[in-house]
Amino acid sequence: MVAIRAFYKFVAMSPERADEVTALLKSRCEELEFKGAITIATEGINGTVSASPENMAVFWAELSALPEFGDVDYKDSSHGEHPFRKLRIRHRKEIITIKDPSVDPTTMVGTYVTPAEWNDLLADPDVFVLDTRNHYEYVEGTFEGAVDPKTRNFSHLPAWVDANLDPTKIKKVAMFCTGGIRCEKASALMMGRGFSEVYHLKGGILKYLEEIPEEESKFQGSCFIFDDRDAILTGLESEKRKFDQNKLDDSVEYFRP
Repeated sequence: MVAIRAFYKFVAMSPERADEVTALLKSRCEELEFKGAITIATEGINGTVSASPENMAVFWAELSALPEFGDVDYKDSSHGEHPFRKLRIRHRKEIITIKDPSVDPTTMVGTYVTPAEWNDLLADPDVFVLDTRNHYEYVEGTFEGAVDPKTRNFSHLPAWVDANLDPTKIKKVAMFCTGGIRCEKASALMMGRGFSEVYHLKGGILKYLEEIPEEESKFQGSCFIFDDRDAILTGLESEKRKFDQNKLDDSVEYFRP
């Protein structure tokens, strides 16, 4: 059994510091026989990795000792084998690519909503619920009443917002994604566009499925994840299967910026 940890944190770093952190983590993860991916940028860190439980504990103690990463948000799961084929650690421009330099979650984000609070927010008739994931993830499963922007890439979201949403007409926006990182960055986008009440699900769908009993869950279907497990179901139980391309409707008109 291997330990799997998904984590991220938006925190401002200099390019030199981001290079230093990249080199340090690459060296230690190789020594500790990790697999998975970690991205470091001047806006923070984002990763999902697997290792033995003992090596994961060693790595996390060392990461948490770095001044920028003492309080990194993370979610744990386990699997019978490594869900990743190799290790990839790199320094990039963004830890989650949106291609809009005006969006800076290190200086401004929306209001976090815990899984326990999320159902009440969904029940508010004034709330516009937005799934910030891509269309192929939406068709696997989503929350009741959520809007699908029909994007192929997260970087298409700013143009979709500009073309379809009016901050003078929408009182409240509630957003969600798989693990929390995309909707956190999207919350900075929405606030920068003039939306006054912006909420996002802390920990994403994964944390919601972990904490909310199935009989109370408002999530319908499966949650797509990006490793060899392919998708997970309510309760974080793995389902070994390939993505069903037949679920994609050929008539869907994807949003094109």
